[in-house]
Amino acid sequence: MSELPTYVYEREFNAPRELVWRTWTEAELLSHWYGPGVETTIHKLDVKPGGVWLNEMNWSGNSNYERMDYTEVDAPARLVWLHSIVNAEWQPTANPMMPDWPRVLLTTVTFTEQGDKTLLKLTWQPHNATEAELACFQAAMAGLDKGWGSGMDMLAEMLAEMQS
Repeated sequence: MSELPTYVYEREFNAPRELVWRTWTEAELLSHWYGPGVETTIHKLDVKPGGVWLNEMNWSGNSNYERMDYTEVDAPARLVWLHSIVNAEWQPTANPMMPDWPRVLLTTVTFTEQGDKTLLKLTWQPHNATEAELACFQAAMAGLDKGWGSGMDMLAEMLAEMQS
């Protein structure tokens, strides 16, 4: 079996780990930076193993739904979830804009203390993916920094405001 394509995003935040953790685990904070350039509505956020995050992103009359099923929560060090594109009933579906996008992505986010700063590392790997899904993800990996980077820029600004 070949190595799974793995997307890795790392960013250092000028904020203590507990504060960065809160921005990923409290709905009112998470909705401010997740989904840059769109309106993010968090329908449910239950951050625990077996818990779920139901997310809706709206723009120009369109909605995109995501479901994240938490498999591991180790506060304030690590979050692991299965990330799916879903329909309005929260059932897995193909990505309407990229039909071969993986149905499920294994997402791991780690929060590492570095003095008074926090190193965040996010990894995405296709989970139980078809060959077409693996190829689609591999082809899209180079562009993923743009979306995640925009959200992380917003997160950095929010963390600065929270500490001022």
